[in-house]
Amino acid sequence: MVVLLKAFIIGGILCAVGQLLMDLTPFNVTPGHILVGYVTGGAVLSALGLYQPLITWGGLGATVPLSGFGHSLAQGAIEGAKNKGVLGALGGGLEATSIGVAAAVVFGLVVATFFRPKG
Repeated sequence: MVVLLKAFIIGGILCAVGQLLMDLTPFNVTPGHILVGYVTGGAVLSALGLYQPLITWGGLGATVPLSGFGHSLAQGAIEGAKNKGVLGALGGGLEATSIGVAAAVVFGLVVATFFRPKG
């Protein structure tokens, strides 16, 4: 039960920060800006070694949001660079996230096959 609460807290904080950025900043911050910011922020925090403690404490609350995707990209690039050099850095992030991207495409196709949008 504590694990679920921690995941809810971390995930909720991440979502609340994104919503506050859209609502309270004087700039026209769109969901696309939040998406790019979270993926980039997750990658930067991962490269600095600051995202893993967040995952250790918050579990899926930190890995499921977009910042977790950025963390996966960064870790894949770091591992690829260690093993294969510069080319490994380019392909490592793609290799680390390929399962999640493929699953999103397949599930999107399945849902689009069975459901039609109203409009």
